[in-house]
Formats: sequence, C-alpha cells, structure tokens
Amino acid sequence: QVQLVESGGGLVEAGGSLRLSCAASGGTFSRYGMGWFRQAPGKEREFVAAVSRFAESTYYADSVKGRFTISRDNAKNTVYLQMNSLKAEDTAVYYCSARWGAAVTVRTQDYNYWGQGTQVTVSS
Repeated sequence: QVQLVESGGGLVEAGGSLRLSCAASGGTFSRYGMGWFRQAPGKEREFVAAVSRFAESTYYADSVKGRFTISRDNAKNTVYLQMNSLKAEDTAVYYCSARWGAAVTVRTQDYNYWGQGTQVTVSS
C-alpha cells in the first residue's frame, strides 16, 4: 500500500510560481509512474502531468505545457510539480497519484493510489 502526501500549495498572484511536492511511502517508489491531477470546483478531475518510473518520459496537458515541469527524485521518494506563470484558471486542488508499472497514462482511472490533495489558489 502506497501513501502519498502532497505539500506546497497556497495562494499566489497571477504570474507567480509554486512548487508542489509529493512524498511517497509504503512501496518501492521507482516501480510507480507518477502523475499530477487537479480538480476545480464543479469540474471533473483532470490530468496535469505525468512522469515515468525513471523520468525518461514526461507528459503534460496542453493547458500547462511550457509552464509546468514534473520531476522526481527516486532517492527521496518524492515527485515535484514546478508551476510557473500561474493563471487564475490554474486554481484547483492538486492531487498526486501513483500507477504501478512502466506505462504512463493520462487517465484518472489508471492510477492506483492518490494523495489527499493540496489547494492552489491563483489571484488575478
């Protein structure tokens, strides 16, 4: 059983930056592809970014491409999401997720474990 704990959310002005972290425990971190998703009020949870087990591949939603960067440190069992040039529409609860195996997907239903989420609010 993998436990995921996000941190780093908060309130930031439009154009600012935040870095989210997700600490994993209870499993062999390098066996999991990792993803970040977000959910705004009244909307479905949506894919933001994903990284493969050894960071050889990364994937991004079109809405964040060029502004967000996903990375991982397998020695620290942690995945990061660096968010730059934030916009009001990036406001959401951000969730870290883990998926067993080599394949990396953008589908919510493919991920096995989820964190509790961290709130990101961007003021315009």
